[in-house]
Amino acid sequence: MNDTEKTTGATSDMRVAGPREPLNDTVAANRRTVRRRRGRALAVAGLIVLAGGAAAVAAVGFGGGSTDTPAATDLPPATAQVTRQTMLDTDEIPGVLGYSATTTLAGRIAGVVTKVPLPGDVIRRGRPIYRVDNRPVVLMYGAVAAYRTLGPYATGTDVRQLETNLKALGYGGFTVDRTYTAATATAVRRWQKDLRMPQTGQVEQGRVLFAPGPIRVDAVTAGVNQSTGGGQEVLRYTGTGRQVTVRLEVAKQRLARRGVRVRIEMPDGTKVAGRVKRVYTVIEQQTTPDDQAETMLEAIVSLNDPRAARGIETAVVNVVFTAAEHENGLTVPVAALVALAEGGYGVEVVQGSTTHYVKVKTGLFANGRVEVTGDGLTDGMTVGMPR
Repeated sequence: MNDTEKTTGATSDMRVAGPREPLNDTVAANRRTVRRRRGRALAVAGLIVLAGGAAAVAAVGFGGGSTDTPAATDLPPATAQVTRQTMLDTDEIPGVLGYSATTTLAGRIAGVVTKVPLPGDVIRRGRPIYRVDNRPVVLMYGAVAAYRTLGPYATGTDVRQLETNLKALGYGGFTVDRTYTAATATAVRRWQKDLRMPQTGQVEQGRVLFAPGPIRVDAVTAGVNQSTGGGQEVLRYTGTGRQVTVRLEVAKQRLARRGVRVRIEMPDGTKVAGRVKRVYTVIEQQTTPDDQAETMLEAIVSLNDPRAARGIETAVVNVVFTAAEHENGLTVPVAALVALAEGGYGVEVVQGSTTHYVKVKTGLFANGRVEVTGDGLTDGMTVGMPR
């Protein structure tokens, strides 16, 4: 073997069996050049991919303006119309139809109970409520309770109440004012004579019950032959007006405000108009000691036509509260709303074979539709319904 062959053979043996030996300068330089070119190619490819992704995000993210979608295959699977209608913020809550809150009548006249009314009886001005020693305790109308004996020289609002009632019952001859005069005493004696009571000319405490109007006996708690006079409970009564009591969660206080109009669905299906008379807070005790008491709102609703409740002592009814009413607003189905990447909602407006997004501000929600406002949004437009 000549020297050239020896060198070639040695070189061949080094490439196969000696990888740890350093490459010569030319080979190393060529390999560095190839690596730099590959790096630049990968960087350019990465920038292209990132640019494409950014374009895609801008389209989905709305980008602050409308984005046309020319491809027909990109149209939404279903559409709906933008329409104008009145939107109502309503809620239906069960309530109890009945009478007003019960009030206790305490016995102030000492003696033996000789006659009591029946539950459900309605008593009007000038009529006996019950009897003690066979003498009546009488109903008169007024806002101030009978808290003292009324006689000559007494003055006050309760005197005016008594005189107003005496005149309404036909016992006149005096001026209705705040002073109990001799003329007032004369009228009282005539009234006492007709009721077969001692004609004293004064009205002892407990002989008269002042109430705002007619009363309905709710329950009788004292029986005939029972002694009374020490303030023991004789009966409980309510007013004769009908009302609905509704309990609501505090979170729904927007519904129950004084004066708000409501619709009441009666047991027979008829609908009656009503109005919220007052609202107050109640503490609802829980059934077990471990449960915490819950704060609720109680709304008292009056019926515009009390005759609608005639013949119904008590019943569960449905009360529809209307917290807000917006007339002639643009609406779309709730399902047409699209959440935007930058926040808020939009709708996809369909125009022929293209679509674009319009950012909207939402209003009232009702019956599967939502009130919306947005730039360029008009009645009759077609919007997409996302999958």
